[in-house]
Order: sequence, then structure tokens, then C-alpha cells
Amino acid sequence: MALFAGILFIIVVIGILFIGVYNSLIQLRIDVREASADIDTLLKKRFDLIPNLVNTVKGYAAHEKSVFEKVTELRSKMGNAQSMEEKADVNNQMTQTLKTLFAVAENYPELKADASFIKLQTDLGDLETEIQKSRRFYNATVGEFNTKIQVFPNVLVAGMLGFTAEKFFQAADEEKENVTVQF
Repeated sequence: MALFAGILFIIVVIGILFIGVYNSLIQLRIDVREASADIDTLLKKRFDLIPNLVNTVKGYAAHEKSVFEKVTELRSKMGNAQSMEEKADVNNQMTQTLKTLFAVAENYPELKADASFIKLQTDLGDLETEIQKSRRFYNATVGEFNTKIQVFPNVLVAGMLGFTAEKFFQAADEEKENVTVQF
């Protein structure tokens, strides 16, 4: 009888540990998805703001057609992006395209002085800061989740239940380079 009670006790303890690990993995997976949704929301705000910026620049630089077409193409790609990797790729392409757009704007002093352009540029800058914060939070959450599913005994539970590592939101190689500032 004591042997049966001991085995039952061990099964109950293992069951409680299993449930605890499972619940913590579920909570972290929910946190990752929530952080991903936050990035999606901010990227959508960014991609909704960009047409206003493009239209303002178009009024001054109508002959810069290829830049405007690229922005339109990327907005479409973002709407179709499913994975975080695809979204990061489109985001990185848009960042490069925006740099080109702002370089175009540098050639038009009257555009740089336009109140609408200045406001859009400020709003976009603020949004970029929010996106960076969300990316850092997302990556921290992914790091915590990925660590949790790889440590013992969690790795046993995670493996049995099909938990897999999440992808980080990574910057493009161009974003990692030093910026040259000219005055």
C-alpha cells in the first residue's frame, strides 16, 4: 500500500510540474503573439501614413516615379506578409525606400519647408521610434520563450506538445551599418 501511495505521489508531482510548465509555455506563446500583433499594428500605421507622405512629395517631385511605385508595391507586400520573417523583410525594404524618398525630398527646399511634409516626417519619426520599442519588446519576449522551451525539464514538455522556437524580428544588414552624417 505504501508503494502504491509513493507511486501515486510521484505521478501527482510530475503531473503538477507538467501542468506548470505547460501553462508557462502557453503564457509566453501568448506574449509573443501579442508582441507580434503590436508590431503589426505599428507597421500598419506606418504603411497608412506613407501614402500621405508620398502624395506630398509627388506634388514637388512628380518625375520620381520609381520611388512612388516601390512604395505602392511594398504596401501591397506588407498586406500579404504572413510570417514575422516576411514582415521584417518588407519592413526593411520600406526603410530603404523611405531613405530614398527623403533623399529625393532633400533636392526640393520648398518641400522641406512645407508644413504638411514636416508634420508627416515628424509623425513618421515618432512612429519609427515606437516600432523600434515594439521590436525590442518582441525580441525580448521571443528570447524568453525560446530559452524556456530549451531548458530542462521544459524541453521535454515543449517537445511532446510541439512547441517550436519563434523567429526574431531582425534588422536588415543596411540598418546595422554606421550612418554617415554630413553638414
